[in-house]
Amino acid sequence: MPRQMDLTALRSFVAVADAGGVTRAAGFLNLTQSAVSMQLKRLEDALGIDLMDRAGRGVALTAAGEQLLGYARRMLNLNDEALARLTGQSFEGEVVLGVPSDIVYPAIPRVLRRFAQDYPKMRVTLVSSYTRRLKRLFDQGECDVILTTEDVADPGGQTLRSIPLIWVGAPGGNAWKQRPLPLAFEYNCIFRAHVQATLDAAGIPWVMAAESEATRSIEASLSADLAVHVLVEGAEPRDIQRVPHGGALPDLGRTQVNLYVAETGHGDAAGALARMIRQEYAAV
Repeated sequence: MPRQMDLTALRSFVAVADAGGVTRAAGFLNLTQSAVSMQLKRLEDALGIDLMDRAGRGVALTAAGEQLLGYARRMLNLNDEALARLTGQSFEGEVVLGVPSDIVYPAIPRVLRRFAQDYPKMRVTLVSSYTRRLKRLFDQGECDVILTTEDVADPGGQTLRSIPLIWVGAPGGNAWKQRPLPLAFEYNCIFRAHVQATLDAAGIPWVMAAESEATRSIEASLSADLAVHVLVEGAEPRDIQRVPHGGALPDLGRTQVNLYVAETGHGDAAGALARMIRQEYAAV
């Protein structure tokens, strides 16, 4: 009889590989560290090979582990898809997902497409807004799942990725060369105070040249070369590009993409949606 791999152990293996360690993976899986370690050991014993290189401080995959990872993802995705198709008919209603506008692409459309395929009777309402408002809606129970961009995740949040912040402006523009530096920001942008403090620390004078409630208004000011702005890397709209300042503007560091999932309400559906978001970010 052919041997079979334990899907539970494979799920722990993938979680450790994605999280970069047993501790964070245990948090994602809602298991103890010892349980995750035991599942990894059981998987290695069953295969007769080492999957993890434990010589260093962190956890790294061996060559065999790297080879298994691709197979494991496909096996788990197929398992989850089959279960969703066979049991997902009971998932009916609405789940509300909140995402800041600058990180909607490219991950969220793929997640929504997959969720709609697996749970055809569930409706996802996407709320695109700034982080502070999304956290307020989440605390009030008006969002089931939210993503945020912030320096540190609050208790209960999970960090999915760390992304650099970049200066953006008009293609071939000169606004970044002006002093005081003209800035354009939404009133509630979470990066606004950080950018101002960074410029102050660098001794660069600035002026708020454009303010608005609407992202489109800010983008219009940028494309007209009236000001510069800050975005997460990879979120530049079509008519706006990264400023080639060559060090004339200060480095802004990084921000974290954090995930929060409500413990009540549409628990199963929210959990399934959150799992797809984690998988999408882990695959990038």
